[in-house]
Amino acid sequence: MKEKFLKILLNPKYIFGVYLIISVVTAISKYLRGDYAINNYLIFKNVFFNTIHQKNLFIHYPDLYFDLNHYGVFFSALIAPFAMMPDWLGISLWNIANTFIFIYGIYKLPFSDSKKAIFGLLCLQEYITAALSLQFNVALTGLLLLSAVYIYERKEVKSVTAILIGIFVKIYGIVGLTQFFFIKNKTKFILSGIAIAVLFFVLPMAYSSPQFVIQCYSDWFQSIVEKNSENQVLGNMQDISLMGFVRRVLGDASISNLVFLAGGLPLFALPYIRIKQYKHYAFQLMILASTLLFLVLFSSSSESPTYIIAVVGVLIWFFLQKERTPLIIGLLVFVIIFTCFSTSDLFPKFVKENYIIKYSLKAVPCIVIWLRVTYELLTKDFEKNYSLN
Repeated sequence: MKEKFLKILLNPKYIFGVYLIISVVTAISKYLRGDYAINNYLIFKNVFFNTIHQKNLFIHYPDLYFDLNHYGVFFSALIAPFAMMPDWLGISLWNIANTFIFIYGIYKLPFSDSKKAIFGLLCLQEYITAALSLQFNVALTGLLLLSAVYIYERKEVKSVTAILIGIFVKIYGIVGLTQFFFIKNKTKFILSGIAIAVLFFVLPMAYSSPQFVIQCYSDWFQSIVEKNSENQVLGNMQDISLMGFVRRVLGDASISNLVFLAGGLPLFALPYIRIKQYKHYAFQLMILASTLLFLVLFSSSSESPTYIIAVVGVLIWFFLQKERTPLIIGLLVFVIIFTCFSTSDLFPKFVKENYIIKYSLKAVPCIVIWLRVTYELLTKDFEKNYSLN
């Protein structure tokens, strides 16, 4: 019985199957309860309908939903098939599609089946948090994984496509370009990227107009600038980042993002000086881990559902370790408890409201891991000290 249980537990097919089941269960439960997360889906589907009717995508429509859309006009093409379905079905298939991209990204990682299964188990809690919000972060994480894997596999067209989907939907996908130095055929990557970018740019014009789409990009830029300003508020549900942690501990919301980026970007870029390490897949994946963590820790838009991106970065770092010392295991446990479960019922409401949320403490374990990842990128020999098996 024990062996059978372990066989199931260490088989990624079963674990990935659990993900797909959860994607449906969370979507239907949200729909039946009329939960606030349904509002996210209403925003998404109306990106398509507002594009068809050439209505501003980035203003309030209180008769349809609350809050604002911050996804690009290209997103209208992705959400279109779901938007035209009944909501209960569209929501379910939307969550399934996001989840499939995510688990396919994990499946493509160069780890053993047992590692992939454990990988899936360890980020399950953070996945549930993201899936419950019906957001694009789950698929974005998968796209970033695939963009890096495809570069190693020398599938430049697939890689740049994954990156551009992320960019045209949520800007965040631009971090996929951190793998650019590892591309063998850079010309093919650049030329195919230009062609696909043009296609993505003009696609919404087929069911709106060129003038509307061009205006959308101007409006999108303005909405992102305004959102960044709105996020820098002490104690809200946004800015759960390294920047938010510092701002909230110091009690000063006016500290500019540029102050943090001035230190963070050079530190992030420093490992690229180790050109001799580029040939090692483990080094490329560690850069990916650093990228996923950096994306979340240095964004004022980071919220609890965004941490699926950072936690996947943590797990890549962990599974690359050839020797899992008590320190390495301890750091992983630190992340699982204080990042993955800090917003769950494991922590009393008083603790969550007065400490976890108030000081962006969900970010702290990931800050520690990112600094550790940076240290390893700068000092370790990736041929000797890391394993992909």
